[in-house]
Amino acid sequence: MRTYIKCVSFGFGVLISLNCLLAHSHPQPKSASDGEEPAMMETVEVEGRASDLIGSESSASQGVVGQPEFQYRPLSRVGELIETVPGMMATQHSGSGKANQYFLRGFNLDHGTDFSTMVDGVPMNMPTHAHGQGYLDLNSVIPELVDRVEYGKGPYYADMGDFSSAGYARMHTMHKLDQGFVKFTGGSYDFYRLVAANSDKLGDGDLLYAGEFNAYNGIWQVPEDTNKFNGMVRYSIDNSDWGLSLNAKAYHNSWTATNQIPLYAVQYEGLNIYGSGDPSDGGITNRYSFSTNVWSRGDSWKNNLNAYVLYSDLDLYSNFTGYLNYPALGDQMEQKERRWVGGANGEQTWFNRWFGFDMDNSVGFLVRHDQISGLGLNQTVNRVVFKTDTLNNVGETVGGLFVRNQTQWLSKFKTVAGLRGDFYGFDVTDLVGGTNSGSKYRGIISPKLSFIFGPWADNEFFINMGYGFHSNDARGATTTIDPNGATVTPTSPLTRQRGGEVGVRSGYVPGLNTTLAVWYLHSDSELVWSGDSGTNDPTGPSVRYGVEWTNYYKPTHWLTLDADFAFSAANYTGVPQDQSRVPNSVRRVITAGAVVDLSKGFFATSRLRHFGDVPLNVGNTLNAGSTTLVSLGLGYQQDAYKLELDIFNLFNSKQNDIAYQDVYRTQNDVRLGLNPNGVDGTTFHPVEPRMFRVSATLKF
Repeated sequence: MRTYIKCVSFGFGVLISLNCLLAHSHPQPKSASDGEEPAMMETVEVEGRASDLIGSESSASQGVVGQPEFQYRPLSRVGELIETVPGMMATQHSGSGKANQYFLRGFNLDHGTDFSTMVDGVPMNMPTHAHGQGYLDLNSVIPELVDRVEYGKGPYYADMGDFSSAGYARMHTMHKLDQGFVKFTGGSYDFYRLVAANSDKLGDGDLLYAGEFNAYNGIWQVPEDTNKFNGMVRYSIDNSDWGLSLNAKAYHNSWTATNQIPLYAVQYEGLNIYGSGDPSDGGITNRYSFSTNVWSRGDSWKNNLNAYVLYSDLDLYSNFTGYLNYPALGDQMEQKERRWVGGANGEQTWFNRWFGFDMDNSVGFLVRHDQISGLGLNQTVNRVVFKTDTLNNVGETVGGLFVRNQTQWLSKFKTVAGLRGDFYGFDVTDLVGGTNSGSKYRGIISPKLSFIFGPWADNEFFINMGYGFHSNDARGATTTIDPNGATVTPTSPLTRQRGGEVGVRSGYVPGLNTTLAVWYLHSDSELVWSGDSGTNDPTGPSVRYGVEWTNYYKPTHWLTLDADFAFSAANYTGVPQDQSRVPNSVRRVITAGAVVDLSKGFFATSRLRHFGDVPLNVGNTLNAGSTTLVSLGLGYQQDAYKLELDIFNLFNSKQNDIAYQDVYRTQNDVRLGLNPNGVDGTTFHPVEPRMFRVSATLKF
């Protein structure tokens, strides 16, 4: 299948793309945008990751994944879209409506703390969030409408800011459809999904509209009762030298969650691995956004402006310790918030020739304000509040500015140098006791530098280095008394990170795109606010390092193979070596897949997902073990219809989707008077068993 990547300018927060050529005397950078991808310039044939990126990226860890890879990839949940980023893993421990857990480069990213994502120019990460810093929920994405994902890893890119030291992804949805479609999926454990989309010519542009409904109960003894709704309307004008887009999206989800359960209760108390510790866990969430992008370009310049406004809310009910703290009532808690976000970003690039050297100079900016009300942590029973631990109103404002220079010094050597500055203002109002109110203001400067050598015989070499950061929860920056009345030290509002990478990208073997990268990242602190306890988690600085090898091979027109290997280590510094492991850092991720696109409309696909060596504590005395899942897809398609059968967890694994070390006490313990201080051990959430899903798509 042929997809066309259009030459674009995008806003702050992403990389300039090199997958299209400008009308200029030397290759221009490719835009991995915040915004849209409007003007069609050169036609580029893209088949998933088969795109030839030699000469078009500034590190071995950047890439583009196109729709051809999505259309055959079996997805058991939307969050797995992010696994198109090599070395990244998405898991779940708390129902289909909650953001996934993400793992990359030795980070337990929790729900997005060090990995930033934007969809059509709208940021998905939520700072100072009720559940976790940088909360990243991708459930509002409709996979069938994702045109491509642009990604990068490491703190080397001047137009990348908060939450991006481990990496970033920029998802772009389609501007128009060649054909409208209706797709219905039904499957095991009461899975039902209906999605419909179409586009029409309207004036000088195209109007695309789509809707999705998804219901699911799952294998769990307490049914999930997930009800998800998505809607999208988009109007785009794409001309040769200017364009605009208007994009409105709406998302609602409600669900019941089965959270992680204690291993000892399964082994000694007869709890089913799909059983629940608290049957009323779950949540309700909404997200509504409107964004616009305007861009223009000339022979020696391009610019764009992107703006957005969004509203989101969350009521999340969880119980991670059973009946440890409140034996008579249970330890369920509610994390809640209501949030308005407004922001804009812009970028101007000039294509120059100074002192005999081809040179691109860019200036970009970012502004964003989050106004969060009712940000709180409550103790609840069956979702009814009996005690309020924290309740705050928070205003958080960020302004950013970056400059970047790309210079082609020699025919086989260029540099990309950048400098960005970010300024944060935090204002916290404590609505419970008033003792934790306050304001903080901080700024940070982040230099970046990359050296690119080649290509020689379709081989390109990279040396990258840079400083990055992530912001911390505003409450952590002003809190001096925790919910238990103890005195605590406020966190630093911003955490400095720095890293480097050496890599190679090769297209020497016909049909094979391969990259190899060795990387290092240092964080000044792992100290973050814990939304689960309403206080700070006191952990120190850390180092992470590793190697990644990615491969995408298309030996024939009907066969596509990919295999990605990522190995990493994550350790605290300044502590004894045998007590230095960073808990929940996944040290090994292996993914592989094959797509067979046969004649006469038949196709088949298989995927392997493996992750392992996951310490659950600093001494690695508890380990989550390894998890290996295999999926299989079979199908038949013609111009007007498509039929698919997907089989997930083909070999019916019962391994862990995720595991933690927690102190837990069951209701049975309370009834029998056992374990008054709880049991310190493994809590886990198993992968879902073998599942079948059948999909039928009708195009019109």
